[in-house]
Amino acid sequence: MKFSENLIKLRKQEGLSQEELGEKLNVARQTISKWENSETTPELDKLLELSKIFQISVDELIGNDIRPKYENYKKNYYEFISKTKIGNLPLVHINIGYGLRNIRVAKGVLAIGNISKGVFSFGGIAIGLFAFGGLALGLISLGALAIALLLSVGGISIGTIALGGIALGVFAIGGFALGIYSIGGCAIASKIAAGGYANAHIVIGDYADGTIEFLTSNITLSTSSEIKNAILQEFPKTWNIIVTIFSKAIL
Repeated sequence: MKFSENLIKLRKQEGLSQEELGEKLNVARQTISKWENSETTPELDKLLELSKIFQISVDELIGNDIRPKYENYKKNYYEFISKTKIGNLPLVHINIGYGLRNIRVAKGVLAIGNISKGVFSFGGIAIGLFAFGGLALGLISLGALAIALLLSVGGISIGTIALGGIALGVFAIGGFALGIYSIGGCAIASKIAAGGYANAHIVIGDYADGTIEFLTSNITLSTSSEIKNAILQEFPKTWNIIVTIFSKAIL
């Protein structure tokens, strides 16, 4: 089978128009039409790109019958690219492969894939402003391992505000919490900590290890105001919301 016939068959099996295939290759629709009509042939770099798009070898692309192999491959992934774009990014890109040898990357405003990169990103590895995945990296992240500039939520969570089984951050809440301000089963902080076990300069908890200690076993009606006064005396520039959270933690 000739290259032109192969190209037509592969494009249709993939569900792509000439224009859509041209966008993937950064060529005009007319160029695709000329290839399919055997008026011209693509240069080597475009052949390589085509082989990656259709997941076949260049040899198969230019001559051999590829239908059985291609149909077998088609079962191993799903891809959708929206025609609408914002800048150079498609509004939606879904690119999911099945199996360890078929990991695929999605890039879009909304990206969903084995590896995804986008404003809203969902994937095994997700990178974006809002990232959700096994490993999530973003401004706001949710995942088994979540790393974020602002808010992270995950089994292991690292961020300015971190919530998780293990939480590391400026403000950390978790089973094990480590930060400047920490709340958790085991809370360790440089300034204020509250938890079952708490270690910091100011500590609130069942077991406290710090310079200023407030034990849950010694709660009185004035304890909340005492905590507030201690925080403002030791760290006068502490944000009001932090003061409120810890002064109420004993209740």
